[in-house]
Amino acid sequence: MTGALAPTKPLTAADRCDRCGAQAYVRAVLAGGGDLLFCAHHGRKYSASLRACGADIYDETDRLMKTPATAHRQER
Repeated sequence: MTGALAPTKPLTAADRCDRCGAQAYVRAVLAGGGDLLFCAHHGRKYSASLRACGADIYDETDRLMKTPATAHRQER
């Protein structure tokens, strides 16, 4: 992250990539206001050029590596 304040809400499954519609894991907060959401692929592709334009990048792609908790199976 590069900014003084992080966005207050983490990205959810309802947040979609502005480029392809996949689940968003990267938020680019533009210097002039507003933000863009990207999937991991498009976040990697565009983050350097967005940073060069003054955008703050918030990358949540580390969530892709986490293993979700599973419910315990009850034996009968």
